[in-house]
Amino acid sequence: MAYPASVTVETPERIANWRPLVHWLLLIPHLILFEILQHIAWLLNVFGWIAIVFTGKLPKGLADFQSMYLRYSIRLYAYFDFLHERYPPFEFDMSAPEPGGTPVAVDIEPQLADRNRLTVLFRLILVIPALVFTAITGLITAVLVVLGFFAVLFTGRWPDGMRGWVVSWFGVNLRMNAYLHLLTDQYPPFSLDA
Repeated sequence: MAYPASVTVETPERIANWRPLVHWLLLIPHLILFEILQHIAWLLNVFGWIAIVFTGKLPKGLADFQSMYLRYSIRLYAYFDFLHERYPPFEFDMSAPEPGGTPVAVDIEPQLADRNRLTVLFRLILVIPALVFTAITGLITAVLVVLGFFAVLFTGRWPDGMRGWVVSWFGVNLRMNAYLHLLTDQYPPFSLDA
């Protein structure tokens, strides 16, 4: 059974050599907005937790906002890590299905009903192993992004293996966050390939 949250990134063969130097600067308006959305997402996560623990259902509006927030964050990561050149849109489509139109496709299928109240009640404890796995693989990813910075700066290309790892890590991060943000009860796999 496929995990209900997945990401694909269409990466170009070549990236302009100057991009690693300025991508972070171009993202400043997005990063300010992202910080605001992050606080709203965590607040809504508390409301979602209460709703699931007491009713066994995640309200659709909360699931849609969390899906939009996770989609937006992955798109920013992919641009920040200069995996593509297309500026991420200020797009906040609240529908869970991927609206398309960008090189980064984030598909999330939220589980609204028939929730396991017990695993939601203890979600912050249960997610710890997945957080550790995401953090360890995230450290490796950070090193690869630094190496990729120099590779793109001097050659205009990401080495295939490094690019593949970074894109796969976006999937690890998305799956862990979909679980943490209560969009699914399915535990995220400890794999880059899932």
